[in-house]
Amino acid sequence: MRFYVNKNAQNNGDHEVHRATCSWLPEPQNRQYLGDFAASQRAVQEAKKYYNQVNGCYYCCPESHTS
Repeated sequence: MRFYVNKNAQNNGDHEVHRATCSWLPEPQNRQYLGDFAASQRAVQEAKKYYNQVNGCYYCCPESHTS
């Protein structure tokens, strides 16, 4: 599965990781491709190379989402 991270932080400072099929996937200019991973946890690890505060999308990556 392809994963992307939102370049724009949420109000709480999180940069959210999304699956390519997510309804909440940011517009192309607002997302960064992370790669193809079997699990969202790996995509979150990859996103942490670019952003300090990262979280999985509540909707498409619930296994990586923290409150």
